Amino acid sequence: MEAVIAVVALLFVLLVALGVYATVKVVGAAKRGVDRTIHQARRTVEDTTLKAKSYTQPGAVGELAQLRLKLRTSMRATQDALQAAVGEDESLRESLSLFDRLSTHGHELDRELKRLETEPDRSRLSAALPEMRERTDQITKSADSLRWAARDRAHRFANDDLDSLSLQIDMEAGALRHWTTTEAGPGARDSAGAPSSASTASAGPTQDGPAPWPAPAGPEGRAGAQEQTWPAGGAEPAAPAIAPPVARPTYSWEKKPRPESTT
Repeated sequence: MEAVIAVVALLFVLLVALGVYATVKVVGAAKRGVDRTIHQARRTVEDTTLKAKSYTQPGAVGELAQLRLKLRTSMRATQDALQAAVGEDESLRESLSLFDRLSTHGHELDRELKRLETEPDRSRLSAALPEMRERTDQITKSADSLRWAARDRAHRFANDDLDSLSLQIDMEAGALRHWTTTEAGPGARDSAGAPSSASTASAGPTQDGPAPWPAPAGPEGRAGAQEQTWPAGGAEPAAPAIAPPVARPTYSWEKKPRPESTT
C-alpha cells in the first residue's frame, strides 16, 4: 500500500512539474510576442516621426532626420535579408558576423544623430553635419553591399538549379517520346542529307549483296513448270518465289472433257 501511495505521489509531482514547465514556456512565448509587437510598434512610430521631421522641418534638423531614416532603413533591410538567407546558405555566417560588427557602428551613429536632434546650438549642429553625413554614407554603403551580394548569390544559385532542372526535364521528355526515333520511315535521311542505312539496304542488291534470283529450270523454260533451283551457297528462301500450280477439283455435275482428235 505504501508503494502505491509513493508511486501516486511521484506521478502527481511529475504532473505538477510538467504543468509548471509548460506554463513557464507559454508565458515566455507570450511575453516575447508582446515585446516583439511593442518593439515593432515603437519602431513604426519612430520611423513615421522621422519621415514627418524630414518633410516638415527644414535645415539641419530635417537633414538629421533624413540621415537617421536612411541609416535605419538600410540596416534593417540588410539584417532581414541575411537572417532569412543564412538558413539556406551556411556560407553567409561570415557575412552575418560582419554585419553584426557593422551594426555596432550603426547603433552608435544612430544614438549620436538622435542626440544632435535636441542640440540647441545650431552652429555646432551645422558643423557636425558633414561628418555625420559621411559616416552614414559609409555604413549604409557597406550594408547595401552585403545585402545585394547575398541576393545576387541566391539568384545565381536559383538560376543554376533552374538550368539543371530544365535540362533534366528535356532529357526525360525525350525518353518519354522514344517512339519518335523508332517510327522513322525507310526513306528517312540523316542530318547530313544521306539516305539512312535502312533505305540503303532496301534499295536493292549490290555487287556484294545477296545472290540474284535464279531462272526457272523447266524443260522448255516455262515459268512454274518445276520448282526453282538455287545456286550453291545461296540461302534458301522461306517460301518459293512462285507458288506451284494446284490441281483444280472436279465435281460430278461437270461434263468430262472430250478427248482430242488424233486425226
